[in-house]
Amino acid sequence: HSEISKIILGDAEIKARLNMGSMSLKSALESDDNNVGKLKVKSMLESLPGVGKVKARRTMEEIGIAETRRVRGLGSQQREALLAAFS
Repeated sequence: HSEISKIILGDAEIKARLNMGSMSLKSALESDDNNVGKLKVKSMLESLPGVGKVKARRTMEEIGIAETRRVRGLGSQQREALLAAFS
């Protein structure tokens, strides 16, 4: 039970840090934190300031990232393309 709440807290904390700008997309993509790796790419992008559901989904489609893809499942070219799109 506490394991689940830790994961949820981890996700919420990561998203909040992305939203406030205290964690950059670059540092999230380069992180070896397991909670970051388990995060869905779509929800990570939607947490960025000024990025909504539509922009996140459209960018992922353009790059060729599945909606269900998690951060740890991204290839290096996909990571670079995301950084280019949101920098």
